[in-house]
Amino acid sequence: MVITGWSAVTAAGIGAEALARRVADPASAGRGVVVDGLSDVPLPAPTGHALPGFDVRAELGRKGTSWYDRTTALAVVCCRDALRSAGAPAGGDDTARIGVALGTTLGSHKSVSDYTRETLVQERPYWVNPALFPTTVMNCAAGQVAIRLGLRGVNATLAGGPLAFLNALRYADTVIGRGYADVMLTGAAEEYAPHRAWAAHHTGTTANVPLGEAAAVFVLAAAGEGVTGPRVLAVATGYAPGGGAAAGQALGGCVARVLRRADVDPAGVSAVFTGEADSRDTREFDAVTRVLGRAPERVLAKPMFGECDAASGAVALAVALSRADTGQVLLTAVGADGAVGAALVEVGA
Repeated sequence: MVITGWSAVTAAGIGAEALARRVADPASAGRGVVVDGLSDVPLPAPTGHALPGFDVRAELGRKGTSWYDRTTALAVVCCRDALRSAGAPAGGDDTARIGVALGTTLGSHKSVSDYTRETLVQERPYWVNPALFPTTVMNCAAGQVAIRLGLRGVNATLAGGPLAFLNALRYADTVIGRGYADVMLTGAAEEYAPHRAWAAHHTGTTANVPLGEAAAVFVLAAAGEGVTGPRVLAVATGYAPGGGAAAGQALGGCVARVLRRADVDPAGVSAVFTGEADSRDTREFDAVTRVLGRAPERVLAKPMFGECDAASGAVALAVALSRADTGQVLLTAVGADGAVGAALVEVGA
């Protein structure tokens, strides 16, 4: 698949240029920004990699956006900009063959939690405000992307946590390869919310890196005459019950499979973008080096953009495209449940 355009909404700002500035100056990320203004309830940490100034109404207008949750708002704005960067149509007959594959953890943490709380605090559980329900379904963001942009192709949401973006890439490859769509907006979105912040705090997810939020979306099309750009060469996922050393072996198997499927010499891999949050954690990187037989450059996106969970893989690919690299790069991910995956991407000219 060819990446004909892309965009990102991250703590660095809205758009690919904002992300590129952060990548060029990673030290500017620091420990994030003050996030107290994002919530009217206490947060486990005063700072994070969020975008407090993000205003969906300023981006899309007031009509139809008043009930958007933050995940939906991030996704819709990002998809709009990705389509613009690819020069793809928005609305009209040409959009019948444009689809969406969006990765997530569970949708909007805040919407799900708030709705659940309503069933407990109301005098009767069924007295919950029905207007709160639409944003609780995890495919709300992908659905609103299609509605807002007039896209009438395949529409899918893939809940996979850290593997969500790689799952979305595999799904898009299947859809395009079987002729169900010509173009797929493929990415992932994750919001900064107090519910997610406290969950990450209690599980130790943010022990080495602050919590972040992001949406990153790539416009994918089948390779062909006149279709140029970076290419997603292969994607593979696997599973290792129990994690640990078994997860490393399974990840190594995924790396070997993507190299074989793409017919790429391991010596041609210039960099690996792992899902690790700290340079001292080398579990993913070690699995890659065992397969490659050497240690390529390792790039960590999380110190620059925070722990973005489902969107971390998409942000990593955005970082890869923002650099001046050429040749093949690897993206890897490992989930807490033992899910593992890798993608091979050809970047640059």
